[in-house]
Amino acid sequence: MKLVIHGKNIEITDAIREYVNQKIEKAVSHFQHLTMEVDVHLSVARNPRVGSKQSAEVTIYANGTVIRAEESSESLYASIDLVADKISRQLRKYKERRQDQKTTAQSIATAEVEEPTVVSDLIGNRTAELPADVVRTKYFAMPPMTVEEALEQLQLIDHDFYMFRNAETGEINVIYERKHHGGYGLILPRNGNGQGNGKNGKTAAGNSPSLKEVKG
Repeated sequence: MKLVIHGKNIEITDAIREYVNQKIEKAVSHFQHLTMEVDVHLSVARNPRVGSKQSAEVTIYANGTVIRAEESSESLYASIDLVADKISRQLRKYKERRQDQKTTAQSIATAEVEEPTVVSDLIGNRTAELPADVVRTKYFAMPPMTVEEALEQLQLIDHDFYMFRNAETGEINVIYERKHHGGYGLILPRNGNGQGNGKNGKTAAGNSPSLKEVKG
């Protein structure tokens, strides 16, 4: 297993490196056959509004699946302990799902399409630009996957949403957790007739996305 440790606003000392190795290796010890690479990001927030917040983020690449966990506290070592426990639970959940998939077929039921309010002009005469507080850009591979696979991925990465390329249509979709109403939502592009764009992956300019509710 390859373990890589990164630091932001913090020096990765030998003591910290040894502690991370000890905790993360213990957390993934029962899942060595699933784990190919582990990235650990340690950081200290230098912001008076949040105090001395120290974070530990672990990302595991397991047979093409990304599993992620993040924890923060006032102590870096406490954050490492918390994230190690969390990533172990995530790996256990992933392993159980793989075993379930071998014996039963899983499906996701979709409800009726909810028609959102369409705003034809979002920016008027203004020039589109990123807000000043966008401080991080991420690039990642987007292999085609089913909605079921995307939902599983969302539940493993400890995020509120997950963007993926739909294997059936070739389009970019977003699946997200509905915090206040339960279940999951699916955002996908539509053409002028309010329908999906088929398998060609093309979206007409100016069209807004459609929204489906996904029950997990």
